[in-house]
Amino acid sequence: MSSKRVYRRESSDLRLCFFSVKVKETDLWVAVDRNAYHEELPSIIEQLVYKERKSLENYLKQYPHFMSNLKPCVLEGNPPELFRLMIRAANQAGVGPMAAVAGAFADLVGVYLKDLAREVVVENGGDIYLKAVEPLYVGIYAGNSELSGKLALKITPGQTPLGVCTSSGLVGPSLSFGRADAAVALSPSVPLADACATALGNMVKTASDLEPALNYAEKIQGITGAVIICEGKVAAWGDIELVSTS
Repeated sequence: MSSKRVYRRESSDLRLCFFSVKVKETDLWVAVDRNAYHEELPSIIEQLVYKERKSLENYLKQYPHFMSNLKPCVLEGNPPELFRLMIRAANQAGVGPMAAVAGAFADLVGVYLKDLAREVVVENGGDIYLKAVEPLYVGIYAGNSELSGKLALKITPGQTPLGVCTSSGLVGPSLSFGRADAAVALSPSVPLADACATALGNMVKTASDLEPALNYAEKIQGITGAVIICEGKVAAWGDIELVSTS
């Protein structure tokens, strides 16, 4: 995703109200239907994120090795529930727990809002929680690829709540060992989608890796779809509908 978050400024929908919440590295873009929005809501979400970040930070100070662990691992001590979700998702996808942290915070806020609002969008660094009553379109940004910005996922209300998460070996600050322009994973669990997107991004170094990566995604219980872009080629699997944006 673009570090300047240009895609946020381009978003517009008259039925939704938008606001941002930033707590340290957690930088959220949130949208809810207008009937659900009130002026205290950004502050409420900020306090929710701050509390959970503090709890997670305190735990990781006790067990700092989790910060650099890149493989499935075993829980230690008495972790907060957010970290339990992270490590469960990461173990399913075959990656380290921090691969699910952005998705976990998007999920945290989305789950909080889902009973208060008819429609919810929470985005955290390219990892998205969605709850919709009308179709929504999620554009796929793939850096310098010729396909970047030309494809979008059509998400129907029946698919939501849904996590749509993106990883890239060529765009953004997140650690990746691959060369995918974009690796997108879908799941009702946003942390799982986040961890899976990281795993797929790690696997794809050339276009010849597209099919094996999709086969890997298909075997992860809870993953409902995936899209990967590499070397000008796009491959997709699962309950997804790709549409052209041009």
